[in-house]
Amino acid sequence: MTNRFIRIVLAALLALPAAWCAAQAQAQAGAKPGVYADEDRDWGVPPATQLRTVGYHGPTPTRIPGGKVVSTVELKAMLEQSPRPYLIDVLGGGVHRTIAGAFWMIGAGAGDMDRDEEKRFAGAIAAFAGGDKNRPMVFYCVDSECWLSYNAALRAIALGYTNVMWYRGGIASWRTSEGQMTQSDPFFW
Repeated sequence: MTNRFIRIVLAALLALPAAWCAAQAQAQAGAKPGVYADEDRDWGVPPATQLRTVGYHGPTPTRIPGGKVVSTVELKAMLEQSPRPYLIDVLGGGVHRTIAGAFWMIGAGAGDMDRDEEKRFAGAIAAFAGGDKNRPMVFYCVDSECWLSYNAALRAIALGYTNVMWYRGGIASWRTSEGQMTQSDPFFW
């Protein structure tokens, strides 16, 4: 009985890698080419014009009023053009891996800024734009379930910027696409 038990266990262990590979192939077969980490997932959340002040982690809309949602493929193409858009990472917390060339504005996605923070945000965005209200800016955070970048993009739109983009897939989509990343370095605003 012991030999039979060992054969069954060995057969099961040998079958595991094949089952795992089959599951991965099936998952990839359902994935859309050029779409990464749920960046286009529709949870049925309607676009909001008000800043979100609580529950920053949760399903987000697929559109942003007054701005444009960009995919990973679109962002990679924009980064090859001139002028390159300013990339603004608004993820909170500690040092993390982010998109190479991005400015990390800790706290810039908070929905409950006081007047001084709002003025500093407006000043930082104006500095990036160099007086050009049509300067391309891309706001992002961790993934498509992060409202921080949505908030920051809405703030820039409210300030009159006309080429505001929201990279909804954020760091998760960029990492999955094997885009160039670097260690975040805070931009003090």
